[in-house]
Amino acid sequence: MPKRSAAPPAAPQAGPPAEDDVWPRVTRELADDLAVDALSRDRAGKPPFDELARLREAGLPALLTPPGPHRGGSDWRTACAVIREIAAADGSIGELLGRHYALTWSARFFGTPETADALERGTAAAQWLLAGDTTVPGAGCDTPAPARATAPTGLTLTPTAAGYLLNGRRSFAAGATVADRLVLGAVCTTTGDSLIALVDPAHPGVTSDPDHDRLGQRLTGAGTLTFDDVPVPPAGILGSAAHDEHHVTPYATLAPLALRLALAHVGLGIAEGALAEARDVSRAAPHNWPAEDLDTAAYREQPGGDPYLLLAYGELVAAAHTAAAVVEPATEALARGLLMGQDLGVDERADIAVLVAAAEAVTNESAIRITTRILELTATADAPVHDPGFDRFWRNARVLTAQRSPAHSLRAIGDHYLNGTQPPLMLRI
Repeated sequence: MPKRSAAPPAAPQAGPPAEDDVWPRVTRELADDLAVDALSRDRAGKPPFDELARLREAGLPALLTPPGPHRGGSDWRTACAVIREIAAADGSIGELLGRHYALTWSARFFGTPETADALERGTAAAQWLLAGDTTVPGAGCDTPAPARATAPTGLTLTPTAAGYLLNGRRSFAAGATVADRLVLGAVCTTTGDSLIALVDPAHPGVTSDPDHDRLGQRLTGAGTLTFDDVPVPPAGILGSAAHDEHHVTPYATLAPLALRLALAHVGLGIAEGALAEARDVSRAAPHNWPAEDLDTAAYREQPGGDPYLLLAYGELVAAAHTAAAVVEPATEALARGLLMGQDLGVDERADIAVLVAAAEAVTNESAIRITTRILELTATADAPVHDPGFDRFWRNARVLTAQRSPAHSLRAIGDHYLNGTQPPLMLRI
């Protein structure tokens, strides 16, 4: 396990570009710091206020915003590398950062350049951690506006002379109890439009019900929020999300794809973190095998030299490399799509959707396979006497991948490949 630094990494000076050499070093030091006490923090299961303080001290909430011409921020590739490395140390904190970064793009997807600039500057200046969800339960191309406006499971915005009032109740997989600002999709009660709102969770009209009994990803601050006449000023409306294919733009439909790909990087990071920690344990563990086993002769002097153990690790490393190889083209494609902005076409969006769906499916399968096998390998008689806590990686991977079934995504990929069918814009494959 990596040694903990004497103190959390010092925050870089404000405004350095994401490509500066300082950011890989800061991310690596922060990941080392989080890895040291990840197991004890997971077992405590407390809201991640201390972890967020470490993130802010390192400057990551500001770094993980879209790049701007006269300020910091990071491009998609850089941000995913940061998210993945943090997730390898602590999957919960990786998920918080992945969702945060995807949400910082919300105003670009749904609003105007002015609202996007305001959100991104405010987030970077105050180092807000964003949480929430821009989707609207029940809002889809086949759902009439009145039904959307009265959907009991979602959030509603009622127009007033001063803006809107937000009401409703919704559960969130991350950030519900610790976020500085919420980015939420809600239905306007008068028009049925799906609006994207920026909300301060510190308002007294917001009450939270933390989820204390999660199997894994225990440090994401998951929970359910209830909104009771929470005021949202006009400036708090980041934009609107079209609810049918005749009005939605291909660029806006990148929003769910961005989130899913960010979470795929989290899953890959969890798998890579499990492998790295298991490697350290296996190297240090004593191994005794029969002298008559001639296959072990070449490895007898090496720690972790059991040929069967080597085979197992070889298979797991290959699975991780395979997942990384599938994630990479999806990351590159989405990065290009983000740069295209409103010029993104339907065909380009379809290609991105298929690549993201493939990355998600392969990464989820690999994360479960790797963390399950690591749990088996480290639970043998050769494992150290102390509990290395590898169940944490397995539980985190289980909870993360359970948030979405890949079945309909794989069917859409097959339909696209066999028949050339374009995935519908409103289908979040």
